[in-house]
Amino acid sequence: MRFALNIDHIATVRNARGEFQPDPVAAALLAEQAGVDGIVVHLREDRRHINERDVRLLRELITTKLDLEMAAVEEIIRIACDVGPELATIVPEKRQELTTEGGINVIDNIDQIKYAIKELHSSEIEVSLFIEPEINQIDTSAEIDADFIEIHTGVFANALSEEEQFDELEKIRLAAKHAKKLGLGVNAGHGLNYQNIKVFRELTDIDEVSLGHAVIARAIFVGLKEAVQEMIRLIR
Repeated sequence: MRFALNIDHIATVRNARGEFQPDPVAAALLAEQAGVDGIVVHLREDRRHINERDVRLLRELITTKLDLEMAAVEEIIRIACDVGPELATIVPEKRQELTTEGGINVIDNIDQIKYAIKELHSSEIEVSLFIEPEINQIDTSAEIDADFIEIHTGVFANALSEEEQFDELEKIRLAAKHAKKLGLGVNAGHGLNYQNIKVFRELTDIDEVSLGHAVIARAIFVGLKEAVQEMIRLIR
Protein backbone atom coordinates (compact mmCIF):
# COMPACT_ATOMS: atom_id res chain seq x y z
CA MET A 1 0.00 0.00 0.00
CA ARG A 2 1.32 3.43 -0.96
CA PHE A 3 1.38 6.43 1.38
CA ALA A 4 0.74 9.97 0.14
CA LEU A 5 1.30 12.86 2.57
CA ASN A 6 -1.03 15.86 2.62
CA ILE A 7 1.01 18.95 3.51
CA ASP A 8 -1.82 21.51 3.66
CA HIS A 9 -1.32 22.19 7.36
CA ILE A 10 2.30 23.18 6.91
CA ALA A 11 0.84 26.03 4.85
CA THR A 12 -1.79 26.66 7.55
CA VAL A 13 0.98 27.40 10.06
CA ARG A 14 2.82 29.60 7.55
CA ASN A 15 -0.28 31.62 6.74
CA ALA A 16 -1.25 32.10 10.39
CA ARG A 17 1.35 34.87 10.64
CA GLY A 18 1.51 35.90 7.00
CA GLU A 19 5.12 34.73 6.92
CA PHE A 20 7.19 32.61 4.53
CA GLN A 21 7.97 29.80 6.98
CA PRO A 22 7.42 26.94 7.34
CA ASP A 23 7.56 26.34 3.61
CA PRO A 24 5.29 23.46 2.47
CA VAL A 25 7.53 22.86 -0.54
CA ALA A 26 10.52 22.26 1.71
CA ALA A 27 8.35 19.93 3.79
CA ALA A 28 7.39 17.97 0.68
CA LEU A 29 11.02 17.48 -0.30
CA LEU A 30 11.90 16.30 3.21
CA ALA A 31 8.92 13.93 3.20
CA GLU A 32 10.09 12.45 -0.10
CA GLN A 33 13.53 11.85 1.38
CA ALA A 34 11.79 10.06 4.28
CA GLY A 35 10.02 7.71 1.88
CA VAL A 36 6.53 8.94 0.99
CA ASP A 37 5.09 7.84 -2.34
CA GLY A 38 3.36 11.10 -3.16
CA ILE A 39 2.44 14.60 -2.05
CA VAL A 40 -1.14 15.81 -1.69
CA VAL A 41 -2.25 19.46 -1.60
CA HIS A 42 -5.70 21.03 -1.74
CA LEU A 43 -5.78 24.27 -3.70
CA ARG A 44 -8.95 25.78 -2.27
CA GLU A 45 -10.82 28.62 -3.91
CA ASP A 46 -10.19 30.83 -0.84
CA ARG A 47 -6.45 29.86 -0.71
CA ARG A 48 -6.66 29.42 3.05
CA HIS A 49 -3.50 27.31 3.08
CA ILE A 50 -1.93 26.11 -0.18
CA ASN A 51 -1.53 28.75 -2.90
CA GLU A 52 -0.60 28.72 -6.59
CA ARG A 53 3.06 29.36 -5.87
CA ASP A 54 3.18 26.21 -3.75
CA VAL A 55 1.52 24.08 -6.41
CA ARG A 56 3.75 25.30 -9.22
CA LEU A 57 6.95 24.84 -7.21
CA LEU A 58 5.87 21.38 -6.11
CA ARG A 59 5.31 20.44 -9.75
CA GLU A 60 8.86 21.56 -10.59
CA LEU A 61 10.65 20.06 -7.60
CA ILE A 62 9.10 16.87 -6.28
CA THR A 63 10.05 13.55 -7.86
CA THR A 64 7.15 11.42 -6.61
CA LYS A 65 3.46 11.87 -7.50
CA LEU A 66 1.63 15.18 -7.11
CA ASP A 67 -2.06 14.78 -6.19
CA LEU A 68 -3.95 18.06 -6.47
CA GLU A 69 -7.21 18.09 -4.52
CA MET A 70 -9.66 20.54 -6.03
CA ALA A 71 -13.24 21.61 -6.50
CA ALA A 72 -14.73 21.07 -9.95
CA VAL A 73 -14.79 24.79 -10.74
CA GLU A 74 -13.48 26.56 -13.83
CA GLU A 75 -10.68 28.56 -12.18
CA ILE A 76 -9.10 25.57 -10.44
CA ILE A 77 -9.59 23.28 -13.45
CA ARG A 78 -7.67 25.83 -15.54
CA ILE A 79 -4.82 25.96 -13.02
CA ALA A 80 -4.67 22.16 -12.79
CA CYS A 81 -4.50 21.78 -16.56
CA ASP A 82 -1.68 24.32 -16.68
CA VAL A 83 0.31 22.77 -13.81
CA GLY A 84 -0.16 19.13 -14.80
CA PRO A 85 -0.25 17.04 -11.60
CA GLU A 86 -0.20 13.27 -12.04
CA LEU A 87 -3.57 13.08 -10.30
CA ALA A 88 -6.41 15.53 -9.67
CA THR A 89 -8.79 14.53 -6.89
CA ILE A 90 -12.17 16.23 -7.10
CA VAL A 91 -13.59 16.98 -3.66
CA PRO A 92 -16.60 18.92 -2.33
CA GLU A 93 -15.71 22.31 -0.96
CA LYS A 94 -17.52 24.70 1.38
CA ARG A 95 -16.08 28.01 2.55
CA GLN A 96 -17.18 27.62 6.17
CA GLU A 97 -15.82 24.10 6.74
CA LEU A 98 -12.61 23.53 8.70
CA THR A 99 -11.73 20.52 6.55
CA THR A 100 -13.49 18.46 3.89
CA GLU A 101 -16.56 17.04 5.61
CA GLY A 102 -17.51 14.16 3.34
CA GLY A 103 -17.45 12.71 -0.12
CA ILE A 104 -18.74 14.49 -3.20
CA ASN A 105 -22.16 13.42 -4.48
CA VAL A 106 -21.26 12.38 -8.02
CA ILE A 107 -24.84 11.56 -8.98
CA ASP A 108 -26.22 14.98 -8.01
CA ASN A 109 -23.31 16.85 -9.63
CA ILE A 110 -22.77 14.61 -12.64
CA ASP A 111 -22.65 17.26 -15.39
CA GLN A 112 -20.18 19.46 -13.51
CA ILE A 113 -17.93 16.50 -12.67
CA LYS A 114 -18.11 15.04 -16.19
CA TYR A 115 -16.95 18.40 -17.55
CA ALA A 116 -14.05 18.55 -15.08
CA ILE A 117 -12.96 15.00 -15.96
CA LYS A 118 -13.08 15.77 -19.69
CA GLU A 119 -10.98 18.92 -19.28
CA LEU A 120 -8.42 17.25 -17.01
CA HIS A 121 -8.14 14.22 -19.30
CA SER A 122 -7.49 16.59 -22.21
CA SER A 123 -4.34 17.64 -20.34
CA GLU A 124 -3.42 13.99 -19.66
CA ILE A 125 -4.22 14.26 -15.95
CA GLU A 126 -5.77 11.24 -14.24
CA VAL A 127 -8.82 11.98 -12.12
CA SER A 128 -9.95 10.63 -8.77
CA LEU A 129 -13.31 11.32 -7.13
CA PHE A 130 -13.47 11.63 -3.34
CA ILE A 131 -16.65 9.74 -2.45
CA GLU A 132 -18.45 7.86 0.29
CA PRO A 133 -18.15 4.03 0.22
CA GLU A 134 -21.46 3.68 -1.63
CA ILE A 135 -21.97 1.37 -4.61
CA ASN A 136 -24.12 3.80 -6.61
CA GLN A 137 -21.52 6.54 -6.28
CA ILE A 138 -18.79 4.12 -7.41
CA ASP A 139 -20.83 2.95 -10.39
CA THR A 140 -21.47 6.53 -11.50
CA SER A 141 -17.78 7.40 -11.08
CA ALA A 142 -16.86 4.57 -13.44
CA GLU A 143 -19.58 5.53 -15.93
CA ILE A 144 -18.20 9.07 -16.31
CA ASP A 145 -14.64 7.86 -16.86
CA ALA A 146 -12.97 8.58 -13.52
CA ASP A 147 -9.64 6.78 -13.18
CA PHE A 148 -9.67 6.43 -9.39
CA ILE A 149 -11.94 6.86 -6.44
CA GLU A 150 -10.75 7.98 -3.02
CA ILE A 151 -12.94 6.52 -0.31
CA HIS A 152 -13.85 8.93 2.47
CA THR A 153 -12.77 7.28 5.73
CA GLY A 154 -14.00 9.99 8.08
CA VAL A 155 -17.01 8.04 9.35
CA PHE A 156 -14.72 5.12 10.20
CA ALA A 157 -12.19 7.42 11.89
CA ASN A 158 -14.85 9.16 13.98
CA ALA A 159 -16.75 6.02 15.02
CA LEU A 160 -17.63 6.00 18.72
CA SER A 161 -17.82 2.24 19.17
CA GLU A 162 -15.94 -0.81 17.93
CA GLU A 163 -19.15 -2.10 16.34
CA GLU A 164 -19.68 1.11 14.39
CA GLN A 165 -16.03 1.14 13.33
CA PHE A 166 -16.20 -2.50 12.20
CA ASP A 167 -19.38 -1.86 10.19
CA GLU A 168 -17.85 1.13 8.42
CA LEU A 169 -14.63 -0.75 7.72
CA GLU A 170 -16.67 -3.51 6.09
CA LYS A 171 -18.41 -0.92 3.90
CA ILE A 172 -15.00 0.41 2.88
CA ARG A 173 -13.74 -3.09 2.10
CA LEU A 174 -16.74 -3.95 -0.07
CA ALA A 175 -16.61 -0.58 -1.82
CA ALA A 176 -12.92 -1.01 -2.66
CA LYS A 177 -13.51 -4.51 -4.01
CA HIS A 178 -16.42 -3.31 -6.17
CA ALA A 179 -14.39 -0.41 -7.54
CA LYS A 180 -11.55 -2.73 -8.45
CA LYS A 181 -13.95 -4.97 -10.39
CA LEU A 182 -14.95 -1.90 -12.43
CA GLY A 183 -11.31 -1.15 -13.24
CA LEU A 184 -10.94 1.85 -10.93
CA GLY A 185 -7.88 2.57 -8.84
CA VAL A 186 -8.73 2.89 -5.15
CA ASN A 187 -7.30 5.38 -2.68
CA ALA A 188 -8.59 6.15 0.82
CA GLY A 189 -8.25 8.95 3.30
CA HIS A 190 -9.60 11.37 5.89
CA GLY A 191 -9.13 11.16 9.64
CA LEU A 192 -6.62 8.31 9.49
CA ASN A 193 -3.93 8.34 12.17
CA TYR A 194 -1.26 6.25 13.88
CA GLN A 195 -3.85 4.25 15.84
CA ASN A 196 -6.46 3.40 13.22
CA ILE A 197 -4.27 2.96 10.12
CA LYS A 198 -3.14 -0.56 11.02
CA VAL A 199 -6.35 -2.29 9.96
CA PHE A 200 -5.99 -0.89 6.45
CA ARG A 201 -3.10 -3.25 5.80
CA GLU A 202 -5.75 -5.98 5.54
CA LEU A 203 -7.67 -4.14 2.79
CA THR A 204 -5.72 -5.36 -0.22
CA ASP A 205 -7.96 -3.60 -2.76
CA ILE A 206 -6.84 -0.18 -1.53
CA ASP A 207 -3.83 1.08 -3.49
CA GLU A 208 -2.95 4.16 -1.47
CA VAL A 209 -3.83 5.97 1.74
CA SER A 210 -3.64 9.73 2.13
CA LEU A 211 -2.81 11.23 5.52
CA GLY A 212 -2.02 14.74 6.62
CA HIS A 213 -3.09 16.19 9.94
CA ALA A 214 -1.97 13.27 12.13
CA VAL A 215 1.50 13.19 10.60
CA ILE A 216 2.01 16.96 10.74
CA ALA A 217 0.84 16.99 14.38
CA ARG A 218 3.27 14.18 15.24
CA ALA A 219 6.06 16.04 13.46
CA ILE A 220 5.83 18.89 15.96
CA PHE A 221 7.24 16.53 18.59
CA VAL A 222 9.54 14.19 16.67
CA GLY A 223 10.31 16.00 13.41
CA LEU A 224 8.81 15.42 9.98
CA LYS A 225 11.24 12.72 8.87
CA GLU A 226 10.59 10.55 11.92
CA ALA A 227 6.83 11.17 11.79
CA VAL A 228 6.72 10.04 8.17
CA GLN A 229 8.87 6.99 8.78
CA GLU A 230 6.77 5.94 11.80
CA MET A 231 3.69 6.00 9.56
CA ILE A 232 5.46 4.07 6.80
CA ARG A 233 6.37 1.34 9.29
CA LEU A 234 2.73 1.05 10.37
CA ILE A 235 1.41 0.88 6.81
CA ARG A 236 3.93 -1.59 5.46
